[in-house]
Amino acid sequence: MLSHLSIRDIVLIERLDMDFPGGLSVLTGETGAGKSILLDSLSLALGGRGDASLVRHGADQGQVTAVFDLPAVHPVRTLLAENAIDDEGDIILRRVQSADGRTRGFINDQPSSVALMRQVGRALVEIHGQHDERALVDAAIHRDLLDAFGGHGEAVGRVRLAWRDLRQAEQEFTRHKARVEAAAREADFLRASVDELSKLDPRPDEEEALAEERANMMRAEKIASDISDAQEVLSGGASAIPQLSSLLRRLQRKAQDAPGLLDGIIESLDAALLSLDAAQSGVDEAMRATEFDPKRLEQAEERLFALRAAARKHNVQVDDLAALCARMVGDLDELDAGEERLGLLEEQAAAAIKAYDAAAAELSKMRLRTAEGLAKAVMAELPALKLERAEFIVEIATEAQDRAEEGIDRVEFWVRTNPGTRPGPMMKVASGGELSRFLLALKVVLADRGSAPTLVFDEIDTGVGGAVADAIGQRLSRLAGRIQVLSVTHAPQVAARAGTHYLIAKSGGQEKVSTGVSVMDTDARQEEIARMLAGATVTDEARAAAQRLLKGTTPVS
Repeated sequence: MLSHLSIRDIVLIERLDMDFPGGLSVLTGETGAGKSILLDSLSLALGGRGDASLVRHGADQGQVTAVFDLPAVHPVRTLLAENAIDDEGDIILRRVQSADGRTRGFINDQPSSVALMRQVGRALVEIHGQHDERALVDAAIHRDLLDAFGGHGEAVGRVRLAWRDLRQAEQEFTRHKARVEAAAREADFLRASVDELSKLDPRPDEEEALAEERANMMRAEKIASDISDAQEVLSGGASAIPQLSSLLRRLQRKAQDAPGLLDGIIESLDAALLSLDAAQSGVDEAMRATEFDPKRLEQAEERLFALRAAARKHNVQVDDLAALCARMVGDLDELDAGEERLGLLEEQAAAAIKAYDAAAAELSKMRLRTAEGLAKAVMAELPALKLERAEFIVEIATEAQDRAEEGIDRVEFWVRTNPGTRPGPMMKVASGGELSRFLLALKVVLADRGSAPTLVFDEIDTGVGGAVADAIGQRLSRLAGRIQVLSVTHAPQVAARAGTHYLIAKSGGQEKVSTGVSVMDTDARQEEIARMLAGATVTDEARAAAQRLLKGTTPVS
């Protein structure tokens, strides 16, 4: 429940701190005292729309802080934990409104988006008024309220689980169908490519090896002719080695005839022949090293060019051709097996639809039964609220093909305000006063099922009096026995039933006016209720009537 509200520099409120107990609390005061400012401030803390006009004149910024005391298992704590916000202890919503129009939000002193504050705020407080377009008048939540009234939580859970299974099955079927169709469109290209690459049989690092081999053979080809010429000079028919060998032998025979004369020549010739012999051996070895098969060079070039052409065709690197071929083979295998798997996935999707339809149909039957009970419960509240000729209707439209996470039903609360008139959506058919009473009857019926822990009623008793106002007070008091209720009221019959009574009043002179709130004791309450009964001039008769009202009611706190 709301335990504390702190307001700083909002419109006419300079500084205000309020503590709220459980049960029924009412806020009264003369017209223009600032009751709407209080509700606007609370709405701002709950994530409502900010506005620079909310900041008190002369202040740079205004601030509203709302503190909530919640049980450890309240869903808001789970929501905060999911958004990485500490949820221990009280839940504190703080909103800062700057005079330049900017706003900042905080939850438990951690910066928060306005969207998250609004989501949290809706789970903590419901504000109902004659012209309020939120809460129960929002048809989008009527289905949730009906389910809460009927206790359909498990059935709704089964439908949601079946919905998730259905969505997963349909998405998997759709994705696989798209893959199979895409593969089918490319089947001819894939088969031709796989045949081409399989014949080519590319191997990892083959391009580098072929390029190196080709380069080596091309270098060998360039120097082979020079080595051949050297071999011809040293070993061919024009070689001087045989002549030098013959000359050396002749000189060696003549050397005995002329001792010492030919020794130097013989040594030089012998050394020259040894060098030439070594050169001849080196040339022969080089010749053998540079020997290559021209056909092998041609084959290497053809292979290299074929690999590079295939790589350009498929827009990949040569080394990736083998992996590409493997993927294409896999795509063809998937295409071949795709039809069978597609059929299996289609069967699974059909089974998921069948399971969802069964769960949704069962939930729909439960909703139809519960709708009758909810309508009767609300109708039982209407006579005392002077709506005895009205009819409350839970309109359910069921369309089996409109599958959704919440089921196949659209639920909306309708009313017929007078016999013989056409029923229609509550928000469109009921007048302001009637709408307020319908909302009150609904909240009485739904108070402990699907309700926020704090309800705020903004002048829902406007335009009624006497027995109707007393009936409204009775129902607010009944509500307050189960949840916290705050009511801004002009009806003394409502104010007399409160456990806590706040008076909202202005103070100050012509230059500076501020709004304040005070908690009234018994005597002050009697005087305020007398004012509400009598108007501007409070009479003794009014005070006596106020005393009777207070004694004749039993506030729930």
